[in-house]
Amino acid sequence: MMLIREVVKQAMNAGYLTREAENQMRQIFATTKCDLEDLDAFMSLQLAAMAGRVKQESLESINSTDIYERN
Repeated sequence: MMLIREVVKQAMNAGYLTREAENQMRQIFATTKCDLEDLDAFMSLQLAAMAGRVKQESLESINSTDIYERN
């Protein structure tokens, strides 16, 4: 199984976090004891997403649904 920091690195390099990667991280957190490096990487990803440097596939579909419902 991949480490959180590996999933984060891929997302940061791509500038995009897929649903698959999000699910992968959930699975890792649920089944594996993560170290400080993994937690730091995860926090960096959260900050990058909040700053708009990483887009989240799961939020894009929610936002596009909201737009269609308003019209």
